[in-house]
Amino acid sequence: MGFVQIIEYTTSDIDSMRAVGDAWERATEGKNKVQRRVITADRDQPGRYFTIVFFDSFEAAMENSGLPETKALSARMAELADGPARFYNLDVVDERD
Repeated sequence: MGFVQIIEYTTSDIDSMRAVGDAWERATEGKNKVQRRVITADRDQPGRYFTIVFFDSFEAAMENSGLPETKALSARMAELADGPARFYNLDVVDERD
């Protein structure tokens, strides 16, 4: 089955954070391993966000993490965040539509 990474962070500039992600997608088109990306905002805690990234496998996620553009993305996102991000690395054990 697949692999999901959830990145939890706070930022007062979500528009810039989204723009950085969009630029990364353009720069890695055809070589990134992301199947789907969802950005969510916490209704109960303004400024708190979760980016949920779907991959075919853990190995695909690690290959994606090794891209130079991904390293640059992480550094830029850290600059825009209001503190350190928290990462959740999850193996999919059941999936239904």
